[in-house]
Amino acid sequence: MKIDQVLKVIKREELINLTQELIKIPSVRRQDSGSEEKVALFVAHYLEEMGLDVVVEEVEPGSPNVIGILQGQEEGPCLMFECHTDVVTEGDPSEWKYDPYEGKLIGNRIYGRGACDTKGNLAAALKAVEAICRSGVPFKGKILLGILVDEEGLMRGVKHFIRHGWANHVNAAIICEPVDNHLCITQKGALRVELVTTGKMSHGAMPLSGLNPIPPMVSILEKMKQLEEEEIERLGKDSFLGYPSVTPTVLQAPMRGEPQLNVVPYQCRALLDIRTIPGQSHETLKKQLEDIVKEEERSIRESLDSGPDREIRESLEKGLSKGISFQAMVNIFEDRPWTKTSKEEPIVQAVSRAYRSVTGEEPIYDGVPGATNGTFLTAWAGIPIVTLGAGKRMIPHQKDEWVSVEDLCLTAKLYAASALEFLTR
Repeated sequence: MKIDQVLKVIKREELINLTQELIKIPSVRRQDSGSEEKVALFVAHYLEEMGLDVVVEEVEPGSPNVIGILQGQEEGPCLMFECHTDVVTEGDPSEWKYDPYEGKLIGNRIYGRGACDTKGNLAAALKAVEAICRSGVPFKGKILLGILVDEEGLMRGVKHFIRHGWANHVNAAIICEPVDNHLCITQKGALRVELVTTGKMSHGAMPLSGLNPIPPMVSILEKMKQLEEEEIERLGKDSFLGYPSVTPTVLQAPMRGEPQLNVVPYQCRALLDIRTIPGQSHETLKKQLEDIVKEEERSIRESLDSGPDREIRESLEKGLSKGISFQAMVNIFEDRPWTKTSKEEPIVQAVSRAYRSVTGEEPIYDGVPGATNGTFLTAWAGIPIVTLGAGKRMIPHQKDEWVSVEDLCLTAKLYAASALEFLTR
């Protein structure tokens, strides 16, 4: 069988070595500059050695996307494997049991930053496509490897990929992320939100000479919690993704400068990480957020005009050049819609057949708890996606990150078999 010919070419030791080489190239996206260039160029050279058509496109300085294309023998559809080169920070390296950039093999595990998320799966995708190349098995259409930057940040790599037309002729995509090798057909959406309340700075002993922006922010966050409860009550629990959530993750007062106990700050800032499930309208949620903030602003302004402290404030303001006012603002700076792919889609059917062929078992259908680059491939380009890859989903972004060699070997085989199932039928 064609699939058996390809799977024989995938070698365990080669996959281990490639994963280790990728981990040894640090690629944390730092704030001052991108740092994916070295690993991207390594991958580009690897693809060229395989004989693929390779394009390197700079997204930002030090951050290039790598696109590799393997042409089939006949015209047909295009299947994309999407991977990313960036990893999250290693934190304090002294807290790691093994050096985060050593790629150390201990027993059946490869340790290092990115081992699980997602350089191991990048290696599996490279080896899967290489096996198809080396086997000489014919297929229709083409395979596109999209090795993209900044997935862990604002996903600038996939946005650049789409805006520059690469997604126009992609018919389906496999998103290479750590999901226990489950066949994930849905993923949560995300709204990234900044809230800012602005009052007036004052002495902590004389708070009525200013306006404290912290209590109004607390009131807004309480209403956000209420919104979360209402959405859970309305939608219930998604069978793959669980419950929607509205989570405050950052609270700052003041926004800039050094905080001090006896100083009422001028501004307070909060960041919300909102995760959505199928059935939620992001546009409706945005309006609800704006309404909550506007209502709080209106309430505070009314209390300034007619509240019991009005006379005290007026007497304190005498001689001041500017009176006391209040503002509240909401800034939604990132919108990542949820995705849901039908089990009847050809890509889902192909991956399902591949899973049965390789393992002899039925696939486990599941969902991705976070957003991936597949979010924009679906939302912006209309590409049906399946997320599949080695690695325990609770391992990424922790110290002593690891991936199982056995899981990686299975993943490489699943990727190769899925490509052939999709492109030879």
